[in-house]
Amino acid sequence: MKKEKSGLRKKLAGSMVLFALVLILLIGGLVCGRYYTARMNGFSENAFEFARTAANMIDGDKVQGYVETFERDEHYNSIQSYLNSAQKETLVKYYYVVIPHEEDMVYVWDAGEAGDAYTLGFHEKYQSEEDKEAILAAMSDTPPDDVVVSSDDIYGFIASAYAPVYNSKGEPVAVACADLPLPGLVKGMVIYLAMLILSITGATLVATLMLYASINKGLIGPVRILKNSAEEMVDNLESDEAIDIDIKTGDEIEDLANAFKKMDGDLREYIKDLSVITAEKERMGAELNVAANIQKSMLPLTFPAFPEISEFDLYATMDPAREVGGDFYDFFMVDDDHIALVMADVSGKGIPASLFMMISKIFLKNNVQSGMSPSEALKRANEQLIENNTVEMFVTVWLAVINIRTGKGVAANAGHEHPAFRKKGGLFELIKYKHPPAVGMIEGLQFREHEFEIGAGDTLFVYTDGVTEATNEKDEFFGEERLVAALNDYPDAEPEDILPYVKNCIDEFVGGAPQFDDITMLAFRYNGPKLSLDEVRDNM
Repeated sequence: MKKEKSGLRKKLAGSMVLFALVLILLIGGLVCGRYYTARMNGFSENAFEFARTAANMIDGDKVQGYVETFERDEHYNSIQSYLNSAQKETLVKYYYVVIPHEEDMVYVWDAGEAGDAYTLGFHEKYQSEEDKEAILAAMSDTPPDDVVVSSDDIYGFIASAYAPVYNSKGEPVAVACADLPLPGLVKGMVIYLAMLILSITGATLVATLMLYASINKGLIGPVRILKNSAEEMVDNLESDEAIDIDIKTGDEIEDLANAFKKMDGDLREYIKDLSVITAEKERMGAELNVAANIQKSMLPLTFPAFPEISEFDLYATMDPAREVGGDFYDFFMVDDDHIALVMADVSGKGIPASLFMMISKIFLKNNVQSGMSPSEALKRANEQLIENNTVEMFVTVWLAVINIRTGKGVAANAGHEHPAFRKKGGLFELIKYKHPPAVGMIEGLQFREHEFEIGAGDTLFVYTDGVTEATNEKDEFFGEERLVAALNDYPDAEPEDILPYVKNCIDEFVGGAPQFDDITMLAFRYNGPKLSLDEVRDNM
């Protein structure tokens, strides 16, 4: 007959019974403790209620006068009458008002019959340092709400509460004190609780020893074997030697040992597979890094770009959302008198977008350098990209050619963001106009050109939608208004200073949210045509 497994749950059941008994004892102690705390809190609240009541009744502006003149008026007598009555009819044992000094305290009122109470102006030293600190603390800006429990031969076992008396200026001038006697039950309860704690401690120790003995026999011993086997498994993962676990407990521990054996075999297979996957991932990472370097090398990165040309200054940056992105910028001299500016955004991300970006950049540059106008260059690039475009990718483009001698330019926009323009001495504004869709979407598209003129000191700023669509943790866009505001924070800044500042504004707005899109920007400032030697002489 097959032996029935006793089960780990049944083995632990007996031990849990002992634990339950200990828990019951602990709960009993907590109940007693809560009762003691409640009683003490009640005494504290009563004491403070009496102290605050007296403090609120007293006219603080008169207190010092009573001590200096020893004259009693109707207000003084009414307070004295209240204190006497409260002491007789309530639990208050001592009810008094004093002016504390560093060495002693001066009585203003003291409840009790004549001869039993301290008279007006009587000086008494503090009973203890604790009383002194508590009474002086009541005169501070933040008087504490803790009662002082004391026990001595003179006043007995009492709980004292202190409340400041304020004058009309809100300044503390005296302290109202109420002492309540603590019943003898408190001492008995403390002794009882101490005995109960000792009993609980002893019971806990006995129960713990019994529980440990039970668990050690049925659980800890086998677990140690499993621990040692796990260490061997880690040490021998790279070898062909499997772990050997021999546990016969007839319960779930034995099942766990068998699971360890199976895990050992599975881990060895997983490590072999992981090695292959890791090698492949490293290869892909290396290829991705090469792709990123190739893409970066396709962009003009040297600034100043044309140090020998003084007619303009420009600066551009591209921050990809991934290792490689789809945004790109470009600028190049078409001839000695004309510069071309390009800002573009390829649909999609990653390596496919990067490849499409490089192709688009080459097509656009070749078309412009072959003598085509911006609209003609976009039209030709549209035809080139649509041909065999099985991935159905497209690219938005802003393309302009500017005559650096005259400042006259021609721009064409294919589904791209609106550029920002600033006249010298003015502020940046977005130049908005209708434009056709992106390049590579629709066959036979015609692209409209826009003529413009840029003067000396004027600045042109172009960007991709990664700027305006940068999103913070609240799913809010950075937007065109924040972009224009950032540009106008320092409208006279140089191009190489404008872009880092705008990027910093975007980073502050986005916060901890991830970057989902490439952020690409270009700033172009026109300095005006270079003067010839004769023109320089004429201006002298």
